[in-house]
Amino acid sequence: MNILVVGRGGREHSIVMQLAKDEKVTKLYAAPGNGGMAGQATCIKIDEMDIAGLIKFAKEKAIDLTVVGPENPLNAGIANRFQEEGLAIFAPTKEAALLEGSKQFAKEFMKKYDIPTADYATFTDANDAKNYIIKKGAPIVIKADGLAAGKGVVVAETEVQALQAVDEMLVEQTFAKAGATIVIEECLTGPEFSLMAFVHEGNVYPMIPARDYKRAFDNDKGPNTGGMGAFAPVSDISGETLVYTYREILQKTAAGLINEGRPFTGILYAGLMMTAEGPKVIEFNTRFGDPETQVVLPLLVNNLLDVIVDVMNGRNPRLEWEENFCAGVVVASKGYPASYKKGISLPQFQTWGNCFVAHAGTKRVGKRFVSDGGRVLLVGSKSTSLERTIEAVYQTLAPIEQIDEFFYRTDIGKQSIGTF
Repeated sequence: MNILVVGRGGREHSIVMQLAKDEKVTKLYAAPGNGGMAGQATCIKIDEMDIAGLIKFAKEKAIDLTVVGPENPLNAGIANRFQEEGLAIFAPTKEAALLEGSKQFAKEFMKKYDIPTADYATFTDANDAKNYIIKKGAPIVIKADGLAAGKGVVVAETEVQALQAVDEMLVEQTFAKAGATIVIEECLTGPEFSLMAFVHEGNVYPMIPARDYKRAFDNDKGPNTGGMGAFAPVSDISGETLVYTYREILQKTAAGLINEGRPFTGILYAGLMMTAEGPKVIEFNTRFGDPETQVVLPLLVNNLLDVIVDVMNGRNPRLEWEENFCAGVVVASKGYPASYKKGISLPQFQTWGNCFVAHAGTKRVGKRFVSDGGRVLLVGSKSTSLERTIEAVYQTLAPIEQIDEFFYRTDIGKQSIGTF
């Protein structure tokens, strides 16, 4: 089969790495890809939002299957357009992708179908939003309604922080149209975990749970990011809880989307908080998570292509997982998630243990890699214990400590060592 992967980040590199191992893959392309993907796929200079260009390429190269990584083309209707042209694509339609594209839609959907989530209210007027915050108090969570690359969420510890977030989104329009409507939620407490699933209409096949780290700095300090690291599986989430999450959240969501006339095909991602009342949804994504994908897919025993083809054809893929841990730490450009420099040379890594590197914001200049984004790459590893896995990652990351233009969290997974 000829396969096209749409996207340019670490998630897409992880997908490419899995597909490149499959002998059934004849040609593997990435559009636009990044510097690190070039070793496993042919990178094509077509932007992920150039849907017409991607369709033309898919026809010219007889692409048998397209896999979409990022959220923006999903919400722009890439799946709809490909399907109209008779091209196979593993991705939700824009109608189904609205579950991620609008937090207001997602909250109303969850309320309608009795899916556990935080209490909330939506606002377009700053004064109304501020009055609500003053009434409710802090801590409280303010979210831009639309897509904001994982950065449109403020967990405000004080009323002052919450009121400032309202001004940034509704008055200063920091996130443009994405922040024209905001959702204000109660602040849930408890350990977080993510559960992704392969979905085709009413068939839902959950993966192993992962835990990611959204805040930029150690000890969950600093602004929200797209994710600074992750590990899987999460053994402090019981099997009973996972069964409940599958039944009451993932399965209900898939059934509800069918009922709404928005049947879902692709990856459904639930970001969850394990509260005293049980798991509740923090957010839905309608694609592979990033960086969770980089630590979940390496533990998949099945061929990824076989899984996708089976799911799309209504067959149970019978997922199998390694009995190992996988952890990854993101290296980011100094200043991320705000402004940062590009073009900074990356060191040569001497990988320790069973380590790997998933490239995100990189490009190749001659024989070297340079930074080309906020999250630059992820260094990951697999081992039989979480402690050994994390130790190998941080040994591999040692050369980065000498480069002032980059930073990474030093506490990924460490508080969970000894709990398994």
